[in-house]
Amino acid sequence: MNTADALIYVVDDDASVRESVVGLLESAGLQALGLASASEFLAYARPALPGCLVLDVQLPEVSGLELQRKLNALQDALPIIFISGRGDVRTSVTAIKAGAVDFFTKPLDANGLLAAIQRAIGSNDVLPVDMPTAARPHPAPVSGIIGASAPLRAVFRQVEAVAKTEATVLIQGETGTGKERLARRVHELSDRARGPFVTLNCAAIPVTLLESELMGHERGAFTGATGQRIGRFELAEHGTLFLDEIGELPLEVQPKLLRLLQEREFERLGGTRTMRADVRVVAATNRDLKAMVAQGTFREDLYYRLNVFPIVVPPLRERSQDIPLLARHFLEQMGGRMRKDIGPLSALSLERLLEHRWPGNIRELQNVLERAVILADGGSIDVPRLATNAPAPSVPRAEALDEVSKAHILRILKETNWVIAGPRGAAAKLDMKRTTLNFRMKKLGIARLAPDPAE
Repeated sequence: MNTADALIYVVDDDASVRESVVGLLESAGLQALGLASASEFLAYARPALPGCLVLDVQLPEVSGLELQRKLNALQDALPIIFISGRGDVRTSVTAIKAGAVDFFTKPLDANGLLAAIQRAIGSNDVLPVDMPTAARPHPAPVSGIIGASAPLRAVFRQVEAVAKTEATVLIQGETGTGKERLARRVHELSDRARGPFVTLNCAAIPVTLLESELMGHERGAFTGATGQRIGRFELAEHGTLFLDEIGELPLEVQPKLLRLLQEREFERLGGTRTMRADVRVVAATNRDLKAMVAQGTFREDLYYRLNVFPIVVPPLRERSQDIPLLARHFLEQMGGRMRKDIGPLSALSLERLLEHRWPGNIRELQNVLERAVILADGGSIDVPRLATNAPAPSVPRAEALDEVSKAHILRILKETNWVIAGPRGAAAKLDMKRTTLNFRMKKLGIARLAPDPAE
């Protein structure tokens, strides 16, 4: 299924929320339809390519939960993502356990919601379907993390090893390296996979609200607390709580998080009853927590409690062998989304991608390729020269370039059945002259092997 053709239904009686979510999806190249009630949704004739349903829990007449039950009774496999603006969301936790794929509270985290929708409609295929088996990483590809390089395979092995345990995991890495996707994979491979995966971005919530978001509050706990609110820790019961940007957690909240990790006990703000929750915690940061401990901005006991099993995600410059795979994946994805016939990367463009140090990592690569696709007018994709302003790669540049260039040329040669010349030959696909390609093949030691008699 071409996921760009999938239709996402947004059912919410709040017109401002409904229109905002529809606008978010359309700006991402997805098709969205806003509806004000469950009855409107049930009356709508759905096309052959369903996407997913973004559903408000509290709706007039037929609630979101009732609609979910109706769809379950009809054995309708449409993925549901719940959203809610009220404090008491126990029913939403029940809904997740009954089959909803994710849950968000208002005000909505736009990036998190968009990522959840993309996962639900299957637009984050990890590897191209025609990728050679020998090039696939071990273990199975991690959700949304594309690559087969040795540094990334080492991370995959760590994820697989720790997932089946109850250990707290600390994922460290630069911005844009895919830390949340790895956290989600730890959850998916764990015995808690049937429970909820709840996220809390410690940098995105004001300090005054962070404690309430984490542990919840009772009605009247503070000005504006008009109802009871279930905190993210409680929402994650029997599942996983992902604390993103943990390095931004204020000092005054850190002792309470430490108690949650050690005792699994907490009290809602304004409440007197001590409560317990069975939750696994995975945290992530792009900051040096050990240095923050030395500076007195992060508690040492909390650091050691979080750092039970550290996973360090390599930056893109340390796994440049994965750049062609990433580029190909993004170009195919963007071509479908923008309804453009996308040609291959030119040889010069690939070299520029390999030369760049990628301070913004995969997110920066995706943005660079999106700009190139927007400007493309047919033929090969051209990427302009990029400014280099990050640390040098950990492997010699010439060695890394040759290794990746050889793999890229071999892939194109296999796709063209080793035909070099002609409009559909490898030289044309690589945007090279035939003589130039022959020279590069000789330099890189590329020669066609004799066919295997057993094949």
